[in-house]
Amino acid sequence: MERFLQIFKVSDLRNKLLAVAGLLIVFRILATIPIPGIDPLKLKDFFASSQLLGFLNIFSGGALSNLSIMMLGVGPYITSTIIMQLLTMIFPSLKALYYEEGPVGRAKFNRWSRYLTVPLAALQSYGFLNLLINQGVLQPLSIMQTIINVTIITTGSMILVWIGELISEFKIGNGISLIIFAGIVSGLPTAITQAFATYDPSVIPTYIAFAILSVIIVAAVVFVTQGERKIPVSYAKRVRGNKMYGGVSSYLPMKVNQAGVIPIIFAISILLFPQFLAQIVSIFSTELSSTLTEWVNKLFNNQIIYSIIYFVLVVIFTYFYTAVTFDPKEVSKNLQRSGGFISGIRPGEPTGDFLSQISNRITLFGSIFLGLVAILPNVTQIITGIATLTIGGTALLIVVSVALEVMNQIESQLTIREYDAF
Repeated sequence: MERFLQIFKVSDLRNKLLAVAGLLIVFRILATIPIPGIDPLKLKDFFASSQLLGFLNIFSGGALSNLSIMMLGVGPYITSTIIMQLLTMIFPSLKALYYEEGPVGRAKFNRWSRYLTVPLAALQSYGFLNLLINQGVLQPLSIMQTIINVTIITTGSMILVWIGELISEFKIGNGISLIIFAGIVSGLPTAITQAFATYDPSVIPTYIAFAILSVIIVAAVVFVTQGERKIPVSYAKRVRGNKMYGGVSSYLPMKVNQAGVIPIIFAISILLFPQFLAQIVSIFSTELSSTLTEWVNKLFNNQIIYSIIYFVLVVIFTYFYTAVTFDPKEVSKNLQRSGGFISGIRPGEPTGDFLSQISNRITLFGSIFLGLVAILPNVTQIITGIATLTIGGTALLIVVSVALEVMNQIESQLTIREYDAF
């Protein structure tokens, strides 16, 4: 409690928190401004019938369910980031820009990601508007009205990316993650109200079991998110002039959930792609678009098939993202350059092979855990038959991960100020 109060005693940190809170409030206000011509009842029924749109609503920070001017949220930016990350696997020059050229290279990489966000947001907004018109949620639009709406929605998405970057500059967590976090938290009162509204005294044991399992799963998510494998690293003694360096021991931390919630975001983006593709095809053929939409709805409305596909995609993308962000060979080279070595392992290539083996084992557990937590809401609904009782899921992982990240960054800033005062 004393540590919490200390946050508000430090004027610089307090001002940063107030600025971040103000930006999130601006986002929530903008998320309530709807586009014209909406049928609220049809909109509610439409969202209730689609799990995929529920997930997309999470990444829009709740703006999609209101069909606000920010309905796409940070979804297009996330998609562009995924594409850029994939391109680093194909083009070595792009990989060098991101990983070897430092902050300047990353700034340029992020700028290209923002440029790519604009056409992606325009395509997604057109596809989604077309889907809403086909479902009767939105009145048919003229060409000019379509252009205006697409422009407004695209602009709203870019404003949200800008707000996210402003938040990131305060170094109180990642801005994009905090926007998603704010959207999830804002929906909690409604979820709690629905749970009480559908309360059935005959299934009290189910509610009790749900509460106990919820606490256990939250604890497990925190444990796995914070969990890491510490690999001991020793440094050889080196003499430079009249001074001796090295001769100390440290460790190389390898997180169990090294990819965070990124694999889930990747998986959802892939699952949403067929839906948007089916709507974009309507530019060329309305009949083909209707056929594809019907096929996609039949496939993904089957919870068992959907859960299996979702789980497999999460596992695959966990391995993919870990391979992109953690290069054992590069780590082994850096250790060798600095005079470090792992006891019992020869420096160089053998160290890289050892780290790769450890990474694969840890990633296996982390990927399975992520996949299971992601599909837990579907499993819960299948077993209990109660739609309002959903344990785990993407929202839980995001909330826990973002909360821990914010807590760690605030803690580090407090620690730095303590050292400065000392």
